[in-house]
Formats: sequence, structure tokens, C-alpha cells
Amino acid sequence: QVQLVESGGGFVQPGGSLRLSCVASGNIISIDDMGWYRQAPGKQRELVAEITKGSRSDYADSVKGRFACVRDNSKNTIYLQMDNLKPEDTAIYYCNAHITDTTTGFNIYWGQGTRVTVSS
Repeated sequence: QVQLVESGGGFVQPGGSLRLSCVASGNIISIDDMGWYRQAPGKQRELVAEITKGSRSDYADSVKGRFACVRDNSKNTIYLQMDNLKPEDTAIYYCNAHITDTTTGFNIYWGQGTRVTVSS
């Protein structure tokens, strides 16, 4: 069974930094696009960053220049480096991956989420 496990969330003051990680495990054949989404209280889940298997990345306008998404295909891992954090970045961050596995074929998987709080 495939699992995505995020880590790295926490509490940080405005202007601070955090690095999120997401590891995919299980009977994985291949991983295509991966990404990070977030959901703030009372708001819909939104795309933060996405990255292709070839490491071409794209970002929401609200995080461009502050967040960087990278992946390590050898470790089935995606990272989100978040710098110059703002209170409006406060949300639960979810990892997303398009995975083909040995038992169910192609599926879109989600992690359980990791909370990021930016406050003074």
C-alpha cells in the first residue's frame, strides 16, 4: 500500500523559514507529478507548488520568490523550502503525488497534512 508521510511543520514567527518533507513509500513503480497544497481555516485547499518528474516546478503567485520545491527521485521525496513566511501562509500543508503502484495501478495520493503556523 502506498503512503505519503509529511514532516517539518511547526510554529514560526513572520519572516522565518521552515522546510517540509514528504516521503512516498510502498509498492511504487513510478511517481510522476508531485506537489504541495495547503488549506487555511475556512478556506478551500489550494495549490502551492508542483513539480514534474524532471523537476520542472511551478508556484502559486502568492509564494513565488519565497518558496522552493525540489524532489529527490532516488528517495521518492519532495521538499518545500519556505522562506520569509507570512501570517497568511498559516495552513495545513498536504503533499500530493501521482503514483503508479504494483497493486492498483495509477492513483493520486495525499499525505495526512502537516500544520504550519506563522505568528508573532
